[in-house]
Amino acid sequence: MAQITLPKADGGTERYLLAPASRFAPVHAPSRTRTVFAAAHVVADPRKLNEPWRVPALDWDATLAFRRHLWGLGFKIAEAMDTSQRGQGLDWSNAAELIARVLAEAKTVPGADLACGAGTDQLDANAATTLDDVIRAYEEQIAHVEKHGGKIILMASRALCRVAKGPDDYLAVYGRLIGQCRGKVILHWLGEMFDPALAGYWGSRDFEPAMQTVLTLIREHAAKIDGIKISLLDAGKEITMRRRLPEGVVMYTGDDFNYAELIGGDEQGFSHGLLGIFDPIAPAAAAAFACLDAGDRQGFHAILDPTVTLARRLFEAPTQYYKSGVVFLVWLNGFQDHFRMVGGAESARGILHYADLFRLADQAGLFADPERAAMRMGHLCALNGIA
Repeated sequence: MAQITLPKADGGTERYLLAPASRFAPVHAPSRTRTVFAAAHVVADPRKLNEPWRVPALDWDATLAFRRHLWGLGFKIAEAMDTSQRGQGLDWSNAAELIARVLAEAKTVPGADLACGAGTDQLDANAATTLDDVIRAYEEQIAHVEKHGGKIILMASRALCRVAKGPDDYLAVYGRLIGQCRGKVILHWLGEMFDPALAGYWGSRDFEPAMQTVLTLIREHAAKIDGIKISLLDAGKEITMRRRLPEGVVMYTGDDFNYAELIGGDEQGFSHGLLGIFDPIAPAAAAAFACLDAGDRQGFHAILDPTVTLARRLFEAPTQYYKSGVVFLVWLNGFQDHFRMVGGAESARGILHYADLFRLADQAGLFADPERAAMRMGHLCALNGIA
């Protein structure tokens, strides 16, 4: 069995013995009882990262191959979202190319499905002065997604958060955009723990009035809204809102701390999923959903609950840096041959954080090849002076 020397929080090291290889199959049918989107990361191209903090460079072949992996496990893909480093390394020009390429790729994969993030990140939030500035930026991105045949996820906008004077401005902007979209949209409420610039979104820093604004929007446009993803890392708030949604509009959990509980549900309902954590844990999550489809709730939780422990460490504050942990785990599992990210984001977390993710991923049974995972982790430890 594979072994490795890992750092400990007290400054020492320990010899860690890995568990056997993952038992989760690399291919699964889509879930029959839950709609699940994996928010997918992008793979950087280290050979072209001449200025990694300023100029993104993507490995398109590896990025598309990972999406085929997710489709093969039965997931829909949430494309060009926060997990792909929108606003934190990936600019709109590259996001636009990503959207076009993945929508084209989906046409070659039977059963492949996805929705794409449309926001305002081509607009400098500090340069936006009017709601019309925000609307034009949204419309440009919506038009690009729809030109390539994609469905829309309306992402939260830093620029709108800056210029909106209250709830009515949000209702006006979103109402206009929803009315223009060809098909149903997914709304996205991203909490300030993921992006501090979004504090006070929907016109209030308090949950209850903000929720009332969103519910007003949803009720007025229910026929054009598939669902809403909320990423507030608070299961109680999500359940409260989920129970108030009109019929036909679903809740997509974005809660990477409590997703097993929320997707499992209770006697009054359940959430579907649109999560960044599904990216690195996809085989385990697909197996858990198969248990749920079969009515085996105990099996569902036996697989998924250990991944929640991992996710809580991965998404710990500052939560916006979680992408580094996502790519780290994917690299350990052999889905890309390096641990480099656009924006140099691999440096956002320290070796103690990565060592804990390594342990927790192993304990959740996620490593398909423990020897490879140990070898790669050993290289990273060596770069940090740990032998």
